[in-house]
Amino acid sequence: MPRIKSAKKRMLVSEKRRKINTARKSAVKTAVRKVMDAIAEKNLVDAQALLKAAESKIAKAKGKNIMHRNTAARKISRLAKKVSLLASAA
Repeated sequence: MPRIKSAKKRMLVSEKRRKINTARKSAVKTAVRKVMDAIAEKNLVDAQALLKAAESKIAKAKGKNIMHRNTAARKISRLAKKVSLLASAA
């Protein structure tokens, strides 16, 4: 346990940020999973709507430095490609 006041504050702040970052990462994973489920069910309308929501969550995570920009771009690209393939098949 820290004894210095500033170290105690940093500990509290870093724990708070850790919880927020974990929640945001989890939200991104959930959004991606929902898109993948819609694709698996071959539901194009839902997949397109969920893709837009997932892109937003990924972009926000990138903006908050929770996710590297290249990782975010790769995830968005792969999801969009799968939804596009579903659209072309329908």
